[in-house]
Amino acid sequence: MTGINKAACIGGGVIGGGWIARFLLAGIDVDVFDPHPEASRIVGEVLANAEKAYAMLTGAPLPPRGRLTFCETLEEAVAGADWIQESVPERLDLKRGVLTAIDAAARPDALIGSSTSGLLPTDLQRDMKHPERLFVAHPYNPVYLLPLVEIVGGEKTAAATIKAAMERLGPIGMKGVHIAKEIEAFVGDRLLEALWREALWLIHDDICTVETLDDVIRYSFGLRWAQMGLFQTYRIAGGEAGMRHFLAQFGPCLAWPWTKLTDVVDLDDVLIEKIGQQSDEQAAGLSIRELERIRDENLVGILQALKGGDGGKGWGAGKLLKDFEQSLWAQGGGTTSFDPSKPLRLVETKVSPAWVDYNGHMTEHRYLQVFGDTSDALLRLVGVDVAYVEAGHSYYTVETHIRHLGEAKLGQAIHSTCRILDVDDKRLHVFHTLYDTATGEAIATAEHMLLHVDSKAGKATPAPAVILDKVKAIAEAHAKLAAPEGVSRHVGQKR
Repeated sequence: MTGINKAACIGGGVIGGGWIARFLLAGIDVDVFDPHPEASRIVGEVLANAEKAYAMLTGAPLPPRGRLTFCETLEEAVAGADWIQESVPERLDLKRGVLTAIDAAARPDALIGSSTSGLLPTDLQRDMKHPERLFVAHPYNPVYLLPLVEIVGGEKTAAATIKAAMERLGPIGMKGVHIAKEIEAFVGDRLLEALWREALWLIHDDICTVETLDDVIRYSFGLRWAQMGLFQTYRIAGGEAGMRHFLAQFGPCLAWPWTKLTDVVDLDDVLIEKIGQQSDEQAAGLSIRELERIRDENLVGILQALKGGDGGKGWGAGKLLKDFEQSLWAQGGGTTSFDPSKPLRLVETKVSPAWVDYNGHMTEHRYLQVFGDTSDALLRLVGVDVAYVEAGHSYYTVETHIRHLGEAKLGQAIHSTCRILDVDDKRLHVFHTLYDTATGEAIATAEHMLLHVDSKAGKATPAPAVILDKVKAIAEAHAKLAAPEGVSRHVGQKR
């Protein structure tokens, strides 16, 4: 089994809440145990942010959200779960006790992951009766957007456990990387700790402020790291001679006393207050939740940009997102139940923060995006799905006319319908209408002409009977409906 059917999350803080959101938005039911009196509120706020982020992240059809249940006991939460994620505070005695309790109550074949940032899995699994199923699954915040999970096994972890954990992350849009040897803080946190230590010295010695230091990162190498790692970035820096030239040119500086990586800064009250005060000034009154939303919107933008990298094939985390979306389309685009006696209701969404302009209204190109998604949904309905396109055939839009009748605003629920006006062996003539879901009022319409093409040959070709028969069945039913208002109207034509 390569999918997760039911998950349990023990701990619902920043990381635990992120795991809960990731599972729920993948359509997985989640049982949660967290004795914190405000666990429900905290998880709810994380989930709300995650849902907003996903609305911006992808237009692919997400599965119905999983069921969230808060349980009174740990034992109740883990019963029946096939993936259990522990995310309690970073104390060895606490984690070891919780994991041992999970082990005693969990299903025999359940996988048990720990969100620890640096504790060794061998130490965590010491008292477990079934230590072979325990592994570290170290994610990065926000878990619902950043896809990486470091998978680390202990001395008693079975190889089959590692394999199963890696396989089950892909269907929820995450990428597992297996860390070959057990080491404190694993890989990511070791790199971050080195940077963090040097950063603390730079603040301690008044070289710069926390805001200046963050600006140095986010306006320079932080942008590079978003799409290329350390070594690939330096390979480019070596020019045509590549990495060997770079190492020969810059390797000697490693022996120079540039950094204080081996010295530990004294985090005394004075330094803590200095960093705290500068951090407060940098935040400029923004709350943690506001900063999280800004972070999420920026991450979504970066992921979307990377999705279009390498000539549209996707690059890095963007390729992972592209592959995840294709799996969502494949799973969510196969419905065959519809009422042909009325326009097909194909897309339902909300106007996200990334879709609005300076007026607070949905920006012009987003209308085209929604109408394009509507055409795609129709095509999937008649069999023009991912597999069909990958085989070399599709429908291309060759003409579009959009009319704006109203305004779509931030947070507004909207949906679109589709009418098939005409069809022949090559052409498909459709009419879409975008509605305010709450009032039922039309916001915009779009009339499209699509052409069936052989994408490899780059020319129009007749669609096969298996596709045409489905399209014609809908078109015949729609022909009995009254012509939609505005059909075939040219630009500037009066009503």
